[in-house]
Amino acid sequence: MIVSDSEFAESERLVLDKPLVEALKRRREELLTALAERAEPVYGVNTGMGRLAGVALDARQQAEHQRNLLIGRAVGGPPWLPPEDVRALLVVRLRDFLRPWSGVSAELVQFLVDRLNDGFTPAIPRFGLGSSGEIIALSHAFQTFLGVGTVLEDGVEVPAASALARRGVAPYVLGPKEGASLLQGSPLAVMHAQRGWTETQQLIDLQTLAEAMAIDVLGAPREVFAPVMAGGDDHLRALLHELNSLVGIGPVRPGVVQAPLSVRVAPRAIAHASRVNADLHETRRRWETMPGDSPSFVDGSFIPGTGYHAVDLGLRMDAVTAALVHLGELSVQRTHRLLDERFSGLPAQLTADPGPQAGLVPLHKRAAGELHALRRLATPATLGSIDTSAGQEDVQAFSSAAGEQLRAAATHVFAITACELVTASQARNLAGGNGVPGLHAGYRWVRSVVPPLAEDRPLGPEIERLIAACRTAFFDDLATLT
Repeated sequence: MIVSDSEFAESERLVLDKPLVEALKRRREELLTALAERAEPVYGVNTGMGRLAGVALDARQQAEHQRNLLIGRAVGGPPWLPPEDVRALLVVRLRDFLRPWSGVSAELVQFLVDRLNDGFTPAIPRFGLGSSGEIIALSHAFQTFLGVGTVLEDGVEVPAASALARRGVAPYVLGPKEGASLLQGSPLAVMHAQRGWTETQQLIDLQTLAEAMAIDVLGAPREVFAPVMAGGDDHLRALLHELNSLVGIGPVRPGVVQAPLSVRVAPRAIAHASRVNADLHETRRRWETMPGDSPSFVDGSFIPGTGYHAVDLGLRMDAVTAALVHLGELSVQRTHRLLDERFSGLPAQLTADPGPQAGLVPLHKRAAGELHALRRLATPATLGSIDTSAGQEDVQAFSSAAGEQLRAAATHVFAITACELVTASQARNLAGGNGVPGLHAGYRWVRSVVPPLAEDRPLGPEIERLIAACRTAFFDDLATLT
């Protein structure tokens, strides 16, 4: 596709169109002219960085400085970001460089585009990132452009210089300010925010489906799910409308006045997750409108920025993580209720032969283990600043850590949700029929991956396949399953 200043897909081959290249060249020329005419210090260009920002650099030192910035800060180690996250980070960095405030050369942008297109995957650390911004991670990412450090090929670390040579590519030679620009901003946090938002949207839809199946199987009274009960909460009202489109009027189990609490309150919890996730998405979109470089080149001037302090992204990712933890708790509880004959009226543990066959209780134990790990992720990652750089950098956002926690939480909730979906599908199979019409397609989808159990079998591989299916089957509107 042709790259422009608008959003672009992360998986497509990228091509810089000619007008964009010309615009990049004009901006670069303006920046170089401003540097040549400016008598005052420009942070990270003719000065040191951090506590050493007051040290002026002579012409020889400036020539080496941009390279040194990338090499001297690469102090991280494994585990490394997975390749799909690396590509997403590079795409975010590319998007940054297409904005007018960057001023990097068209040659650097083209080099970045070429590496995206040829699958170049720098080894970027996931943890141990204690800087005020993301300089440790970004130095590992972009020192590889210089032929320094390592990249990943089929999961194995290889020297970046060798990877470039195999592509017939010479290491990139940095121009003025380009090393500093590669280190600035928060593309790692932005990447996590985008991918975490997408995964959470997926989980919101899947949890809505699981909740609807629980209502159906348990024969829950429907009055508590009336949209009028949402008041002025638009997210809750939309969720209740969606649930009603799935479960309809439906039969109520005789003698049931109220469903278990985990069933009744789930719409409120799902709506909250939807709300905080929407807030995260809007915050990430705002980040695309703000200069991330420091200093940024704006209207011919070099203006210091704070794009390295992505605390607003981090705090919102922490909030989404907390919402996912609560969804996981409710899901595990609903799964337990589905297995209990007192609530379902079905054979104990959802087995056709109680006693000789264990049924799905082991599946609930898997979900309980996932929840135990999930709960430990609820502590906000953005809290806990520490003095570094001899006090020059005395606060950190730890936004990438918040992103790691959000993504890890999503992984556990995908597993928990898969366990609940299989349990609900088995319950519906034992109860007979396909349930309410709005869920026919949902049950078929689950059973196409994990067929109902006539007798015990090792479900581990099937659950993993369903987790993979959950990650790819995105429902823009669950009503389309009908």
